[in-house]
Amino acid sequence: MKPASTVPSRIPRLLRTDWVVFGGIAVVLVANLIGLVSHGDGFNPFVDGWLAVFSNWAAVVLVGLAVARVRLSRPDVVFAAAAVTALAIGDTAYRLLPGDAGTAFTPSLADAGYLLFYVFMVATLAVIAHRSLRAQARPVLLTSAVGALGATSVLAVLLAPVLESAIASPFSISVLLSMAFPLLDLLLVAALAGIAATPARVLGRSGLLLVVGLLLFAAADIVYAQHAQGQPVLIGSALNGAWAIGFALITSWVLVSVRVRDRPERPTMTTLAAGTGDAASAVAAPMVATAASLAVLLLASQTRVSLLAVILACATLALATIPLTFRQRLLHSLSRTDELTGLPNRRALAVDVSTRLRAADARPSALLVLDLDRFKEINDSLGHEAGDRLLERIGARLSGALQAGDLLARLGGDEFAVHLHHADGKRASAMARRLRSVTARPLVIDGLSLELGLSIGIALSPEHGSDLSGLMRKADMAMYAAKATRMGQRIYSPDDDSNDEARLRTLHELRVGLAENQLVLHFQPKVHLATDTVPGVEALVRWNHPTKGLLYPGEFLDVAETGGLMRTLTRVVLELALDQAVIWQDQGRSITVAVNLSSRSLADYQLAGVVTGMLTARGLPGAALMLEVTEEFLLVDRHRARNILMRLREAGVLIAVDDFGTGYSSLAYLRDLPIDELKLDQSFVIPMLDDDRASALVASSIHLGHSLGMRIVAEGVETEEVLEQLTRFDCDVAQGYHLSRPIPAAELERWLDARAVLPAVVPAQG
Repeated sequence: MKPASTVPSRIPRLLRTDWVVFGGIAVVLVANLIGLVSHGDGFNPFVDGWLAVFSNWAAVVLVGLAVARVRLSRPDVVFAAAAVTALAIGDTAYRLLPGDAGTAFTPSLADAGYLLFYVFMVATLAVIAHRSLRAQARPVLLTSAVGALGATSVLAVLLAPVLESAIASPFSISVLLSMAFPLLDLLLVAALAGIAATPARVLGRSGLLLVVGLLLFAAADIVYAQHAQGQPVLIGSALNGAWAIGFALITSWVLVSVRVRDRPERPTMTTLAAGTGDAASAVAAPMVATAASLAVLLLASQTRVSLLAVILACATLALATIPLTFRQRLLHSLSRTDELTGLPNRRALAVDVSTRLRAADARPSALLVLDLDRFKEINDSLGHEAGDRLLERIGARLSGALQAGDLLARLGGDEFAVHLHHADGKRASAMARRLRSVTARPLVIDGLSLELGLSIGIALSPEHGSDLSGLMRKADMAMYAAKATRMGQRIYSPDDDSNDEARLRTLHELRVGLAENQLVLHFQPKVHLATDTVPGVEALVRWNHPTKGLLYPGEFLDVAETGGLMRTLTRVVLELALDQAVIWQDQGRSITVAVNLSSRSLADYQLAGVVTGMLTARGLPGAALMLEVTEEFLLVDRHRARNILMRLREAGVLIAVDDFGTGYSSLAYLRDLPIDELKLDQSFVIPMLDDDRASALVASSIHLGHSLGMRIVAEGVETEEVLEQLTRFDCDVAQGYHLSRPIPAAELERWLDARAVLPAVVPAQG
């Protein structure tokens, strides 16, 4: 992500209404088409003039907002937006400036706009193709080239009349333009055919809008070139309708690709090598292109065909008839290579390591399974393209840390494997520390400095097994144990078998528990010291396990995090908390319910919408909910944190920083982010009576928070003496076992009634 200062934060919020505005463009487009049908050929000043121009410039506004939203990080979107703008300029000049005819030396404004449209669209397709095919091996690029040449050879036949007419005419700007447009059509169709011929979905699902839009433009140009022969097309004709529909589809693609972050799918190397699935397109595309080229050459033998078409057809046949053995050799190489990092993939690891283990002189060796910590959070926050660049950089670092004879492979996702030839446990442990060290160095991605951890599991051969599958399973179990204990690295132990089995069983049972509503909430009151009232409570999740009884978060949250259940668990907890808030509201109790959110949950771009929808559905004010976030999330990506927290603040939701004081980074986020409450970590509160430094930190933190207009909550209040000291320090709110342990809602209500506390007023935002 780019720094927040590059574009006002309000611009992305404007794009939430893009479908409403684009609906207006669709209405204008329909009106255009109705006008074409109703009055036939001929210029209608309102429909064909001002209405069409308005729809064009409304589209320009939308694609401009789309560019602002991606902050110039998507060159394909930038070029497409420039193409839409250029076409709008050309169309405006053509429709409203009839005297704009240009000269023999300068093109008209309309011609210049139309020409730039094609140039920018070719650039758009070039960026898309380069981004998606840059890591592919030569067979994929060869297939793309064959498809492109075959398509353009056919198109060259159709465009031959206009090209020959232009060549035979005296030199002028109009002659150059009459050649430029069909040649640019050739480039567009070549790029589209080349992309379509690759065994990968380069454009993603939304790409159909772009493809159909560009094909409509090319088809209309061909009809115009064949029949008009350089004469002006009457405004209001069917050709104008085709161009208008194509323009609307291209605009739609820009908006959709920005909104849903549609990511092109990369080809599966194993599938290509096996000759199934996507590999079928790798065979079909050259066959279709070859047939088309043969048809062009056959036509050339019967009648006069342009030299350009013959040359393109011959080039297609030359590429398509490259010896099969060469193609197979390249495909075999492709099947062993990870398309993103260029490292050996899982298949290569299986073949090479199995060969090493079966060698007659096989010596002790080690297999290391590596998993990046917090990668999913970063990937979700910054996007898949940034995640891909991160993996490429990490792969290069890991490769540079190894010694000759060591094998590094990418298993998939954020997992890598290393096979150390001739290594014992001591060398394997030393290498694991070295790999963790090189990974821990900060990486700068999209202007952000990121630090990643690495969890490594180690299995030794022949001590832990002599086949790859057994070693892989045991190294994987050791890796999960290292991650769960936050040790960073671990050599496999037989105890890991039971731990892994228990983790999988817990994951399965938790999935069932979420489906069967086994989670419950306990609530710990937060007491306002000045008024002795209870303005809010903290909701703490418990798992009412059918056989093990009541389980605390430490027994299942890590499993939910690593098992991909955190998003579901978070939504369940929010629903339970807000359902209870409704009950208390009906009882006349104005209590704010605080819910803890993990960094991964906060990175979910849907969070603000989900929370807002839950509050609206229950008729609750935003201040009925407080979300407690960690300093870690606020410091990793302050710009994203600000966007998410501002959306929540707009809904009235209160924000608290949990475990305040345990971070090691700048406190600048307190100035920039919409924070209502700071919760002092209990590691400072508990020892404050016996530790002058801890007491000073508590007092200064309270003063800091008050100076910034924030409330201060002290956690871990376990004695009356600590409570009195906090009162002297002018702390706002206290929470801890001295006041109440976390208890079920019914018990909390009795506790509140016993204190004879009047309904407290929901605190105002700081």
